Amino acid sequence: MDPDNLSVVLHAKGDLRLEQRPIPEPGPDEVLLQMHSVGICGSDVHYWVHGRIGDFVLKEPMVLGHEASGRVVRVGTGVTHLKPGDRVAIEPGVPREMDEFFKSGHYNLSPSIFFCATPPDNGNLCRYYIHKASFCYRLPDNVTYEEGALIEPLSVGIHACRRAGITLGSLVLICGAGPIGLVSLLVAKAMGASQVVISDLSADRLAKAKELGADILLPVKREDLPEEMAKRVESMLGGMPHVSIECTGVESSIQTAIYATRSGGVVVLVGLGASMTTVPLLNAAVREVDIRGVFRYCNTWPTAIAMLASKRVNVKPLVTHRFPLEQAVQAFETTRQGLGVKVMLKCDKNDQNP
Repeated sequence: MDPDNLSVVLHAKGDLRLEQRPIPEPGPDEVLLQMHSVGICGSDVHYWVHGRIGDFVLKEPMVLGHEASGRVVRVGTGVTHLKPGDRVAIEPGVPREMDEFFKSGHYNLSPSIFFCATPPDNGNLCRYYIHKASFCYRLPDNVTYEEGALIEPLSVGIHACRRAGITLGSLVLICGAGPIGLVSLLVAKAMGASQVVISDLSADRLAKAKELGADILLPVKREDLPEEMAKRVESMLGGMPHVSIECTGVESSIQTAIYATRSGGVVVLVGLGASMTTVPLLNAAVREVDIRGVFRYCNTWPTAIAMLASKRVNVKPLVTHRFPLEQAVQAFETTRQGLGVKVMLKCDKNDQNP
């Protein structure tokens, strides 16, 4: 095995380095993976620029990356469902103990969860990486490595749309056409939404949303008033949406989502913004509009793989930039500048294909 384990390591706020690390040995219930494709997430960039996200603070050097796929190189002694050569997608959140959240199927809410590239846990933006085998999912032959890496953001959309209760004929508003808004759009359409309106400040992102199947595009400006935006949504859809999925975390956008949603409907908050946010809570309460939170995802990888393998969902257009691992800093800068949609790093120097 090539001893090269080039890794993308964040040492401190603004200090991103490429460095060699030892190739780890898998434990009994782990697999050693040769990484292939790793997407850059907004959270990776946020750690790079700010050194923290909320209560998660970088205190020692950390390997970044959590949207990932790779090839099994070695399996632990207790692993029976995977073998060397298997292509897998990696679910980055692994519960450390069998607590009440794990038992009830909500393991994403476990306070003891290991999560790639969230302090103090290392991510997988490197040549070789070990992970719990039960959170590695074999990819069918007709699903590419890049599609496998995109299952992580796609899972946010699946979890959000499940929480929203989208079904056949749903009218849906999605606030924000970034990567998470776009995967929410793909999943909402696959789950039967009849009309999806999506809003954004960026004309380029709205154009990408149109390419991915959005029915109605709603350009917004920072000075737009939420109640007026809600009226525009209603007139464009021919009715108030049953579901609004808020993917920006911006206060005015959250307000718009609440005002726009029909009585008895659901607002799902996916985007993370200020810890204290002013919203028209009584407006939602007296109209029985449910406001539901989303924290990552759970039980989504098998569903996502089935959706990709059956071609019900096409995530390929999300990838707009590709870089070899050696150009990771340039790739991060591309993401920070908001260029394109999804930047993909290619970790296998002998296979740079999608």
